[in-house]
Amino acid sequence: MSTSGSLQALGRLLRYARGYRRTIIAATCCSVINKLFDIAPEILIGVAIDVVVNQEQSFVARLGFESAHSQIIMLGVLTFLIWAGESIFEYLYQILWRNLAQRLQSDLRQDAYEHVQRLDMGFFESHSSGTLVATMNDDVNQLERFLDGGANSMVQVAVTVVAVGAVFVVLSPLIALLAFTPIPLILWGAFVFQRKAAPLYADVREKVGVLSSRLSNNLQGIATIKSFTAEHREAQRLREDSEAYVEANRQAIRISSAFIPVIRMAILTGFLATFTVGGMMALRGDLNVGAYGVLVFLTQRLLWPLTGLAQVIDLFERAMASTRRILDLIATPIRVSDDGDQALPQPVRGEVSFRAVSFHYPGTGTGTGAGIDGIDLQVAAGSTLALVGATGSGKSTLIKLLLRFHDPDSGDVCLDGMEIKQLRQSELRQAIGLVSQDVYLFEGSIRDNIAYARPEASDDEVIAAARTAEAWDFIERLPEGLETLVGERGVRLSGGQRQRLSLARALLKDPPILVLDEATSAVDNETEAAIQRSLARIGSERTVIMIAHRLSTIVHADSILVLEHGRVVEQGRHDELLARDGRYAAQWRVQTGELVEPQELPLQ
Repeated sequence: MSTSGSLQALGRLLRYARGYRRTIIAATCCSVINKLFDIAPEILIGVAIDVVVNQEQSFVARLGFESAHSQIIMLGVLTFLIWAGESIFEYLYQILWRNLAQRLQSDLRQDAYEHVQRLDMGFFESHSSGTLVATMNDDVNQLERFLDGGANSMVQVAVTVVAVGAVFVVLSPLIALLAFTPIPLILWGAFVFQRKAAPLYADVREKVGVLSSRLSNNLQGIATIKSFTAEHREAQRLREDSEAYVEANRQAIRISSAFIPVIRMAILTGFLATFTVGGMMALRGDLNVGAYGVLVFLTQRLLWPLTGLAQVIDLFERAMASTRRILDLIATPIRVSDDGDQALPQPVRGEVSFRAVSFHYPGTGTGTGAGIDGIDLQVAAGSTLALVGATGSGKSTLIKLLLRFHDPDSGDVCLDGMEIKQLRQSELRQAIGLVSQDVYLFEGSIRDNIAYARPEASDDEVIAAARTAEAWDFIERLPEGLETLVGERGVRLSGGQRQRLSLARALLKDPPILVLDEATSAVDNETEAAIQRSLARIGSERTVIMIAHRLSTIVHADSILVLEHGRVVEQGRHDELLARDGRYAAQWRVQTGELVEPQELPLQ
């Protein structure tokens, strides 16, 4: 990121934080006043020296304090008030800046998360969860660290230069010129450092995302890692990512560490100029002794804080790199927008239709098998449709389009005769219950997971859904029943138990449309039989759309759709498709153990 890139990121952040404008102004004012109080004691020291040397002829005597004793007492009282004021405003600016940091980081994280939730599934298919977590957590925290201290430091450095510069010009324009000579060099060094450091810190943020993604993926796949005894290999991969992060930081640290020694020598030049030239002027009587003391002390006060520019710019660059990533995430366009404003007529019948629907995933095209082409499909309300086909034939794509995880490239998807684009997404998805092969259970109790769709549901309703899904028998045998904790992603339960809970969760939602995305492909025969019994009870009350590899689970479906490369190649009931002796019949013979020719295996 260039200097202009950092300033653009700062501008974007200020526009985002416009709701906190009053807090930012108040915090800045407190920082300014605190720094003015902080500079004042050095001026008072010079005034005190003037009192001791000149007594009744001192500067303070001209203010009405004739005796040296009264002048010292007045300076003592003034010193107390200045220190008290400095402490008060330090307390205020810390409260304001830190609370601003907390509120702003909370808002950014919340806004980023809520925006991400509205993005289409294609976004999640092309971005790793680890990178997203790093952006919403580590990057936000990086910005918080800058607002906690760096913002105040930048304000106070600017105030120091302006206020001390004004005092210097009043007391001695010549010494002011000498003292300020190193400042252009310091500022030039700061900009050089910023220009060299900006891309390095952008690289650091990228490496954080990669490292976070590696950790997240490995922890989620720990069972697979163990089963393949790949612990050493994965530890080595993590070490490589970690070393890449260390190397990226090392490059940034090398640049930042060189800044302070160079700036320190520039400061020494300015201090020596004030010390020697001002001393000579005081000895000749061209400069008041008290004024000389003020200039010597203020030279350090002016130049020494500039050494902190390295740390401040370091924080600033890290924060702006993080800000760019956060705001870019929030600015990611929503391709499937919730712009529908029509409500579904009640009660929802559950009639689903696809009208000449085509869709291809980004980077693919027609004929690749990565999508669907010209699908025309009618599912009557209360009927059961089964989708059959090889992996990549378009079965899950149809489900994603029905749920509006994606919008079709052409054609329309309708529910009860209404285009789903015209419907509010919440109403559309509330009408559909999804049971996927890859069951996701949230960390918490069994009750929490079943009641996820309806947190206000009573225990009786939860138990009724569990009974319908044939999950209650195993729940009842658990020592803590509904309050049993399932662990992260449900790791404390078997695959069949997780699948039954997923079905119970969908049934508690009581949707007019139930979608089973290969819900029985990875379960045991007992669980499959239990799910089939459940479907037999609930199928007559709602529309059921099933994706299945086990053809034995769909023999009673009202209609079976056979897909290949995104197109419908066969459609009919089980008996009709067997009689047709096509793709479906060949797959049926495979699964029932009949001998077939190798070319008759299209659905595997």
